[in-house]
Amino acid sequence: MTLNITGNISRYYAETLVLLFFPGSKFPEDGSGGDPTVTVELTEGEVMHATAEIKDGDKRETAQYSPSPDTAARYGEHMLRQITVGGALLAAGEKFCGFLPPWGALTGVRPAKLAMKAMEAGDGVKVLTEDYRCTVEKAKIAVMTAETEKRFITDEARRHCSVYVAIPFCPTKCSYCSFVSYSSPRLLSMMPGYLDRLLLDIENTFEVIHELGLTVDTVYIGGGTPTTYEEKELRRLLLKIGECTDVGALQEFTLEAGRPDTITAEKMRAAKDLGVTRVSVNAQTMNGEVLRSIGRRHTPEDFLSAYHIARESGIRDINVDLIAGLPGESFESFSDSVSRIIDLSPTNLTVHTFYVKRAAQLTRELSGVCRAQDEAVERAVSAAQAKILENGYIPYYLYKQKNTAANLENTGFSKIGHECAYNIYMMEEVHTVFGAGASSMTKFVSPHSDNMKIVRLSETKYPYEYLDPAKNSAEERYETLRKTAREFYGKK
Repeated sequence: MTLNITGNISRYYAETLVLLFFPGSKFPEDGSGGDPTVTVELTEGEVMHATAEIKDGDKRETAQYSPSPDTAARYGEHMLRQITVGGALLAAGEKFCGFLPPWGALTGVRPAKLAMKAMEAGDGVKVLTEDYRCTVEKAKIAVMTAETEKRFITDEARRHCSVYVAIPFCPTKCSYCSFVSYSSPRLLSMMPGYLDRLLLDIENTFEVIHELGLTVDTVYIGGGTPTTYEEKELRRLLLKIGECTDVGALQEFTLEAGRPDTITAEKMRAAKDLGVTRVSVNAQTMNGEVLRSIGRRHTPEDFLSAYHIARESGIRDINVDLIAGLPGESFESFSDSVSRIIDLSPTNLTVHTFYVKRAAQLTRELSGVCRAQDEAVERAVSAAQAKILENGYIPYYLYKQKNTAANLENTGFSKIGHECAYNIYMMEEVHTVFGAGASSMTKFVSPHSDNMKIVRLSETKYPYEYLDPAKNSAEERYETLRKTAREFYGKK
């Protein structure tokens, strides 16, 4: 693939637009990529104007775009350039490939953030459909999500913080997995030592939080699969968090228990007793054959048993994940999964679109997994969202990833009043989220909405690095975290 740009155009943004039509393409800057060739030119004057051409051999399509006066009035120069370039590239791509991506030129991770800005400019749905060429359906789900999130994004919330605790271990590795998680016997043998070190980092993290005078709104224990630990180890973890903060005063306390084969009544009882208010019990699909093909060790019946164990524990909120577009899953099969989960009435239901990281096993085994257009997956996601909304759920959380089937989204739905606050705070960068554990990140976010300063501090990625005192001593981590935090918050 060859990309030629002329004018004040972000090359990265142009590449992301081209990837909507040609996923997986590379863009060598020396022009050695060959055909297809995409050429984009932006001119600026009284009216911005962009021309885009896509050529592959004898096939060639060209399109032009200039924003309307109403569109131009809504944006500063930077955003207007993106709107103009996006309009031309989308039009050329539609002519050349014969389809328009459902999210149009909206390529960012956080559609709801842009939807909020669109709502400030007037009719949010109209802005997203006219300026970004989103479908009406996608524009509506983004605006509905933004309306929910607005209830959580307050000045008070911006002054608070959250804590993420990473447990990067799973009992087995799913073939589509893109997370830093480990399931080999050698790496699982590190779990006892990992917990010892993690407890020390949790203690140090909360010490920094207390020193800053911050209020903790939410704690989220994620993975991997935290419930890979046995009940005794889980109690140690939860007790340590309870020693460091008043869990009864938290807005929310989440424990991911995503693998049904790791859930026991004893673990759920410990979670409930020690303050957990939300767990994830993930089905992914209710099709047993598909579960086996992707490396899940549980059956639909195992999921149902685990779900009922979690519910009977009395934990307030239960989330269930489903994934649309898994290899081998038909529209009818996925629709059946959606119906069966809705019948269980979880307070949270998250619909993901199948996404494969390049290094994942399925990428090596299957070709064309992540296609630019996939009408079957689009239909499955659309039908699922419609049915979930009809049953009284609202969207509260929305994000997009590269390399998803048909460039579709992941959406969290909840019953009203049961939204996962952590997901909103994290995705919309509402306040600082402190991370503890391998592969986690502390993201400092300014409490002032008019000054969105963000500073990131990453943990070591792999457990063996995390546990190597020469590379990652607890004392050095604490001092780095404390120093960075004090500088960020202006503490002397």
